[in-house]
Amino acid sequence: MSQNDKDIFARREFLKGSAAIAGATAVGTLLPSAMAMAQQGKLKVGLMLPYTGTFAQLGVAITNGFKLAVDERGGKLAGREIEFITVDDESNPAKAPENVNKLVQRDKVDVVIGTVHSGVVMGMAKVLKESGTLWINPNGGAGAMTGALCAPNFFRTSFSNWQTTHALGKVLKAKGHKTAVFITWKYAAGEEMMEGFKEGFEKEGGKLVKELYTPFPQVEFQALLTEIASIKPDAVVAFFAGGGAAKFLKDYQAAGLKGKIPLYGSGFLTDGVLEAVGDAAEGVETTLHYADGLDTKKDKAFRLAYAKTFKLQPDVYAVQGYDAGQLLAAGLEAVKGNVADKAGVIKGMEAAKIDSPRGVWTLSKAHNPVQDMYLRKVVGKENKTQGVAWKALADPARGCKA
Repeated sequence: MSQNDKDIFARREFLKGSAAIAGATAVGTLLPSAMAMAQQGKLKVGLMLPYTGTFAQLGVAITNGFKLAVDERGGKLAGREIEFITVDDESNPAKAPENVNKLVQRDKVDVVIGTVHSGVVMGMAKVLKESGTLWINPNGGAGAMTGALCAPNFFRTSFSNWQTTHALGKVLKAKGHKTAVFITWKYAAGEEMMEGFKEGFEKEGGKLVKELYTPFPQVEFQALLTEIASIKPDAVVAFFAGGGAAKFLKDYQAAGLKGKIPLYGSGFLTDGVLEAVGDAAEGVETTLHYADGLDTKKDKAFRLAYAKTFKLQPDVYAVQGYDAGQLLAAGLEAVKGNVADKAGVIKGMEAAKIDSPRGVWTLSKAHNPVQDMYLRKVVGKENKTQGVAWKALADPARGCKA
């Protein structure tokens, strides 16, 4: 934000506070009261997430996690009550600029929390870079957000797409696999996860023999599964999420590939879907920044509170939403709730060490989490941790000038 923008913002906040104070006559005597009133007003949080379609359950989990972080602080962040303004982004990139503009221009939100779909993330980025509005992304892993498009007001509490599959290269080598096929949706997240895996696997001497794509959000996999059967790779690596992941896991089993060609994936392949897929996911191994059975005090407390509040078991999406709330709290606490001090909020967020259910993590210079990647294995209805596949993995943030 330029100095001129800061001056305009400060003047606007002052005028709003001044108008509310009866009987005052001098600007000099009003300023402290106006500032105090501004700080006591509600913090406007825009939730731009999918609440319908393939990723609807992800949007709900993120929302629940964020609200749990607020509830743990007495329903406030740094003393500020919260006003939530919700937009269903429908996982539609074409609608992203319009949707986020509504939050910024019409609703005048102080911070935007969103979203899941990487294409929607890209549609949000230009608007939020121009407006300077604080943005915390609790899921969408589009590399450019903390790469070429990185900005001081952009933060992520989840992952880059590259991070979620890069460690699988080491995993497959350790298992003795020399060839692999990668299958995913044809959109930004799928392509970037493929690249992350390919880079990691080839570093370990492996060969990616085929990249298979299907349009998002299509869930007809039979033709691609037939092709996999004919290729006969040592392993298959997949990225799908939500309803698409559940359908893929069932179809992989129905095609007779389960037990013949080992299936691996980004952790989203098995997160949040195990109740729906029966034994189709049993034994599938994935890498992700969260797992069942971490057995830490923080994770146990989080799981108990989430289950008690929402009558559901938390997943990685809930953790990412929860940490978005924790990160925002850290920024606001650094300025005693004065969100108008945007530089101070940003500085507080940059310095934060987030005590997360996934483990303690910090932010890179590009504002992406530096975090452990766990190897997980589906055992019953859990993604049980098998250990750390990569300690403190940082995204390369290619193109970021921060």
